[in-house]
Amino acid sequence: MLLSKNNIMFTAGVLSSLTGLSDNHKQIEKPQKPNIVLIMADDLGYGDLNFYNSKHVNTPNLDALRKGGVLFTDFHSNGAVCSPTRAALLSGKYQQRVGIEGVVKAKTGRHDGMDEKVLTIAEELKSHNYRTGMFGKWHLGYDTIYNPVKQGFDEFSGFVSGNIDYHSHVDQEGYPDWYHQSQLRDVKGYSTDLITQDALGFINRNQNENFFLYLPYETPHYPYQDRMSKADRMVGGKPRVDFPVAGSSPDKKETYARMIEILDENIGLLMSRLKELNLLDNTLIVFCSDNGAAHAGSNGCLRGKKSTVFEGGHRVPALAYWQGQIEAGSVCNHSLLTFDLYPTFLDVIGVESIQARELDGVSFLKTLQKNKKNKRNYLVWRHGQQYAVRKRDYKLIVDTKKKDTLLFDLRKDLEEKDDLSKIKTHKVKQLLKYYKQWCVSVEK
Repeated sequence: MLLSKNNIMFTAGVLSSLTGLSDNHKQIEKPQKPNIVLIMADDLGYGDLNFYNSKHVNTPNLDALRKGGVLFTDFHSNGAVCSPTRAALLSGKYQQRVGIEGVVKAKTGRHDGMDEKVLTIAEELKSHNYRTGMFGKWHLGYDTIYNPVKQGFDEFSGFVSGNIDYHSHVDQEGYPDWYHQSQLRDVKGYSTDLITQDALGFINRNQNENFFLYLPYETPHYPYQDRMSKADRMVGGKPRVDFPVAGSSPDKKETYARMIEILDENIGLLMSRLKELNLLDNTLIVFCSDNGAAHAGSNGCLRGKKSTVFEGGHRVPALAYWQGQIEAGSVCNHSLLTFDLYPTFLDVIGVESIQARELDGVSFLKTLQKNKKNKRNYLVWRHGQQYAVRKRDYKLIVDTKKKDTLLFDLRKDLEEKDDLSKIKTHKVKQLLKYYKQWCVSVEK
């Protein structure tokens, strides 16, 4: 599938600037601190993009970012589903510490949300004179007390649930869900495009200020709808009866691919605006997914999918671009997680007392600039009755419901096929011991 001719021409221009080939790019005096743009896709799998060997989508703008920046091969979401990863991202801590163990549900979780006392990365950056904007999916609390404008964002528009109809903006339980600040708004348009339009406005208004722009898109989460799809949900509609949860598209995989291409087109618009305003060379851009792909997507060679603690549930596509600071076309093979973004962003703007903030995440700025490993020993994922513990290349997976215990050496067995638990019993004991310590720590 190809985008329009105009979009392809545009992409070539952006690619030229990202790879340093343009000789007419205007040089301006840079502010002391860089702008930060964080783009998060929703349910995008490790095998869904070209630079992870996918062949079914055309993403020239993401390809351009990859060629101008660094590709992460061992980047992980903290959660295997939406809400936990977002809580870890904004808090810099394991999501269990801030009250988000699982999905905040539209039907049963309307009075649940991330602990209001959490000092979010938006609040941190705001305290350092950054303008903060978030446009897209929140999923950390429905009640207005949990609204993004209460959690450090100067501007917010988007939806607070886990997913909405891309056209009618109705959530899975039949509630209207498009907000401006903390007020419901009736707006028209395809949600991916609306998010970008509001982001472009934010950039325009704050082009002379340092800004943090968080763009958690819905794409390619269900319902699977492109711009030409009809609305499937209506206010008051009963889930799974009045409208199909996954959308009415007859070919969901084809629609899924088009949704990713539309997201890529919108990322191209963002890049173009930053370039037009001479902001591109002083902006750190990070792109990642909130967890692995569900049924319509691809996790490539990885075992498992969204909602599992196998690699397919949390090893996600990710890249970063920062002109003059990150080597163009480089690859990072170090293990990184979503909650590492918080301390990294603080490190980028020169805040020194990171460790005093009791974060679980670790800055990977030196990893970006000097290819140095993060100083950490263990990583933990927990989802429902499954948990995983990783130390370097060894990963333990336990399913307490099935009473399964598995051990894999990811360096030799990324597909998690060869169980070593009966052979490396000492390693199993070591990882189990750490997990018990971790549980005590996060549940204080």
